[in-house]
Amino acid sequence: MKALLALEDGRTFEGHSFTGPGETSGEIVFNTGMSGYQEVLTDPSYRGQMVTMTYPLIGNYGINPDDIESDRIQVSGFLVREYQDFPSNFRSVSTLADYLSKHGIMGIEGLDTRALTRHIRNAGAMRAFISTQDLDPESLVGKAGGIPSMAGQDLVRNVTTAVPYYWTDGKPHPCDPLNDTIRKHRGKYAVIAFDFGIKYNILRCLEAAGCEVTVVPASTTADMVKSMKPDGIFFSNGPGDPEPVTSAIETIRELLGYCPMLGICLGHQLLGLALGGKTFKLKFGHRGANQPVKNLLTGRIEITSQNHGFAVDPGSLSEKDIELTHINLNDNTLEGFRHRKYPVIAVQYHPEASPGPHDAQYMFDEFTAMM
Repeated sequence: MKALLALEDGRTFEGHSFTGPGETSGEIVFNTGMSGYQEVLTDPSYRGQMVTMTYPLIGNYGINPDDIESDRIQVSGFLVREYQDFPSNFRSVSTLADYLSKHGIMGIEGLDTRALTRHIRNAGAMRAFISTQDLDPESLVGKAGGIPSMAGQDLVRNVTTAVPYYWTDGKPHPCDPLNDTIRKHRGKYAVIAFDFGIKYNILRCLEAAGCEVTVVPASTTADMVKSMKPDGIFFSNGPGDPEPVTSAIETIRELLGYCPMLGICLGHQLLGLALGGKTFKLKFGHRGANQPVKNLLTGRIEITSQNHGFAVDPGSLSEKDIELTHINLNDNTLEGFRHRKYPVIAVQYHPEASPGPHDAQYMFDEFTAMM
């Protein structure tokens, strides 16, 4: 079924839908991973975005129930060069097309994904619209231009959990209302994890590092957190622009110095804002499993998994009690910092990987060491 992708700057690309008729829209971005498309699809940090994969053949190992990072598909559309409808993998339980169709997400193949990626690199991530029904380029370009911009939107409210839950033995367990049972069991560290769009593998890594995790909504107040007396607080990844998430920034500011803290991705950005820093939108973002990051404390180079379109301005933190700890070697953007007085560490990349290398998994051990 013929489909047309239109970008807000007037560029169009032809393709075919492998999930049936429909329309969808969002900010168009690219991911450089060769595998891991299921984790990409279910990562809440992609909310409000359509993703194109730079690796040309997608779908060849199918879908399984284990490699998911949330309870649903989060992307608004999925674009590939060549879709493989006959997966071969012992864990596969369905095809990618069936998985996308079940969740009502459009899948498009046959696009020139190399040309699309080069265009995004040159012109930047931008709003886009896809349709199998309206194939008029001028009409679709107009629709793309009518989509809300990613900058200025609070997308956290669309992905955060509605109720708290425990993460135990690799699974969520409801625990509403919150109470004193978050205290240590089996000698573990009691950690409150703010859900701004948290990935399941972060929770798996926290649990593996010796933490008993209680996940709470993004709207949870500082007073409520203090009433639960955690050993540590974790601020998760999430989608979109960090600056509009003002309630979370204020909550973090009130909690600074209360107990050890770790922030990842959006959590890193929100911590930076709470400490008086500023953020800015990257031209096309970092999305993939092969980003080189230098650890300024050790001199080692880590290959990291990343997914973000905004970054903390390192210059805005230079005169504060903050030490910069990690730098991206592709563009010198800030990838991590720690506080000189408070027990606070934060990284922009994803130490939990999924998909990606495990070079940076030590961050979870550093968090437990602080506790």
